[in-house]
Amino acid sequence: MIKRRYFLRLAAAGMAFPAFSNFIRTWFPFDNKDIVLTEEAMRIHRSAIVVDGHNDLPYKIRLKGPDAVETLDLMINQPEFHTDIPRMLKGGVGAQFWVAIGWMGKQADGRTGQSICLEEIELIHKITKKYSSVLEMAYSADDIINIRREGKIASLIGIEGGNAIENSLEVLRRFYRLGARYMTLTWGETIDWVDSATDRARHGGLTKFGEKVVLEMNRLGILVDISHVSAEAMRDVLRVSQSPVIASHSSAFALAPTPRNVPDDVLHSIAKNGGIVMVNFYPGFLTRKGAKEDYLFWEYMLKLKTDAGLSEIELNKLLDKFNEEHPVPGCSVERVVDHIDHIVKIAGIDHAGLGSDFDGISYAPDYLKDVSFFPYITQVLLNRGYKEADIHKILGGNFLRVFRMAEEKAPGNL
Repeated sequence: MIKRRYFLRLAAAGMAFPAFSNFIRTWFPFDNKDIVLTEEAMRIHRSAIVVDGHNDLPYKIRLKGPDAVETLDLMINQPEFHTDIPRMLKGGVGAQFWVAIGWMGKQADGRTGQSICLEEIELIHKITKKYSSVLEMAYSADDIINIRREGKIASLIGIEGGNAIENSLEVLRRFYRLGARYMTLTWGETIDWVDSATDRARHGGLTKFGEKVVLEMNRLGILVDISHVSAEAMRDVLRVSQSPVIASHSSAFALAPTPRNVPDDVLHSIAKNGGIVMVNFYPGFLTRKGAKEDYLFWEYMLKLKTDAGLSEIELNKLLDKFNEEHPVPGCSVERVVDHIDHIVKIAGIDHAGLGSDFDGISYAPDYLKDVSFFPYITQVLLNRGYKEADIHKILGGNFLRVFRMAEEKAPGNL
């Protein structure tokens, strides 16, 4: 272990040379134990449109049963979740992509990934309608801006897992008509037309049909999400796509080498494409030690997926038990900002954003425990010398630019 006095000398050197400081944080991460929110940080945060690219609360609610939307009160604190409306308001969330999962295999009751995805899309609409005094559905960049002017939170729909389209472009069009504005091409499983980052590759990236899916998403104005796909598939998407792409909830591979993260060459290509990487808050995607544990999780997941007899509830219980027995090392919000720093360094300030993965991750970093903690990201960015305009870009401005560009490139013909 490096001795404390030498570590302090290295840290001091990093203060004088920012590039060296980034090197020190990567290899010898240390956390500020007392991050204090300042009035300046809160002013900047309140004046921004904070866009979170990925929240799995609909999945958590659906697992509670068909009447959960009616019986659950999101206007009061829900400690078993990362998300409820009071904490969203406290965290200054301006626009939230709620995720409808499309990656489930066929269930014992006959439901498919498509039918489960449709259930969750309907659930998102029900949640937004139930809390219409706070939430409002958004389908465009202008919708987000107008909804924020009214003091509400914009609700958007993302689909996680191209399995849900069941190899049909018409189903993809149906999802667009129902409000979906991005689709993660796959999840933890390689499917007929694209390789997953955490499954065995079968296609060397994207197939010819996969290219058709990407181009149809461009035509419709559905953002192509490269989170969860293999690095080769990321490269194929960036070669094919005529619109900016997103990684809705991924981080930088250089800092945490898990296949769920984005390599530097892909970051360079995203900059050329005009897209964005929205940093995931899961500690398994943020540190080198965390990445090692994350790899074990996906290997275990692959084993479970071979058991066709496992129900959705049984699968989740086994995964929860695995997480308890194989805890990922914790970290701080500062590690999230490390990944933002790296994306900015490689791709530029216009290509970093936030994709929390709240309620889809087992736990979150210190000072970022739930949706109420978003202002701490602003504080750490401010502490590291980011200017107000650049902080606004990272918090949501970059996503709004990408979303608008995708809309402008889409003929919108259904």
